Amino acid sequence: MNKTPCFPPVFSGSALRALGRLASVVLAAMMLLALVPASALALDTAKCTARPNGSTGSEVYGGTETRVTWEGQAAADEAITGLSIVFPRGTTFNDDTTGKARITLLTADQSQRLGFLDADYSLDGETFTATLDEPAQAGGYLRVEIYGVFFPVAGGEMALNGSYALEDGTTLPVEDIQPLTVTGVSTTGQITSWLSDQEWVQAWNSNRFLRMFLNPVIIVDSFPIVFQGFLMAVAIVAIAFPLAIPLGLCLSLMRMAKLRVLRGLASLYVNVVRGTPLFLQIYIAFFGLPLAGLSIDKFPLGVIVLAMNSAAYLCEIFRAGIQSIPAGQNEAARSLGMNAAQTMIFVIIPQTVRRVIPTMTSEFILLYKDTSMLAAVGVMEVVMYAKTIVASTGSITPYIVAACFYLVITLPLAKVVGRLEARLAGGGRRRKRQGGAGAARPLQGTDSAGVTAYVTDALTSQPVIKNDAPDAGR
Repeated sequence: MNKTPCFPPVFSGSALRALGRLASVVLAAMMLLALVPASALALDTAKCTARPNGSTGSEVYGGTETRVTWEGQAAADEAITGLSIVFPRGTTFNDDTTGKARITLLTADQSQRLGFLDADYSLDGETFTATLDEPAQAGGYLRVEIYGVFFPVAGGEMALNGSYALEDGTTLPVEDIQPLTVTGVSTTGQITSWLSDQEWVQAWNSNRFLRMFLNPVIIVDSFPIVFQGFLMAVAIVAIAFPLAIPLGLCLSLMRMAKLRVLRGLASLYVNVVRGTPLFLQIYIAFFGLPLAGLSIDKFPLGVIVLAMNSAAYLCEIFRAGIQSIPAGQNEAARSLGMNAAQTMIFVIIPQTVRRVIPTMTSEFILLYKDTSMLAAVGVMEVVMYAKTIVASTGSITPYIVAACFYLVITLPLAKVVGRLEARLAGGGRRRKRQGGAGAARPLQGTDSAGVTAYVTDALTSQPVIKNDAPDAGR
């Protein structure tokens, strides 16, 4: 029979009892540590905000003065003696920032203010530092208000950093400061901000009439916005007027056609369009066509309405110009072998265009001003942009800015029209003085060998001699 071998015990009874007592002590120590509240490792940020500095809304703009408020909760065993907040590079401050800053001690639930803390404030570049005269209450809830802060003009996410000092001289970081969102400011915004601080602007705006109609700040602020509408209006006219010219010319030829049907259709169109207000035509197009199931975007529809309206007026302008050409011009061209179409294209129309250029320029001016009516149907042109700003500011100044954009086009063109009319009138007087017995007639025969015809040049209105005599050898 085999016997199981016996090994000596590794631990004796006394050793096991000692290990048990040691384990009991360790367990008791761990339980005591669990009951003791843990100390905070850092000053925790409750919130960090910047006061909105725009005229409306809740946005914070760069380059404009604002106030930054930081709030944080200290640990129960931390008595803070100093606090530093580092702002982003490019941040500037007012001269009185250190004089207006303050630190407030609040209850833990922020429901009650315990008092303001005395402190010395200093600025070193982008770093704001507050040194307390006496350590703050341990575990206190602190609010720091920093006035006269100017974030960089470019804007963006502004990350702030911070640190705080304890009684024993230990410096620890401020945790969890959320970045601030700052809206960038354009050059126009910087100018308006500068103007708002000028004494002469404040004195100017103290007058109710000047503030309502000629507010310098609103003039600068609304200029780039209304300029967008100016570009839209110019684009509408730049497309509508070239479309109206051939349509108006075709209508004028139809009104002078021999076929009664063509004359009737052209006369009906011209009389209806000229006899009804453009404003009504715009309303019919923008509100009537969608009801009929035809949907067109506002921009092309506005171009079409203005082009069709202007074509009716250009029709009468071209018709009057064609009828002002002497009948001898037509006879001279026909005697040279031109048919009716060639005569109209190469002789009559070139002279007509030259004569009606001043009137066409006036029609262009009227068409440009008529784009303002499209604001009633939501087309974002000059008046519509100005109307939007007026609604938000309560000032009439944006309408004055809009008027300037109209004058930029109309005044130079009116000057051009005056010079063209004076030039045409002067040319007519010179030709009249040069006339008389020896003046060229529309058509003049010479001899049986050939025909020498005097045809007025389409551009200069000067007689051009065309010799159709056959060669001597024929």
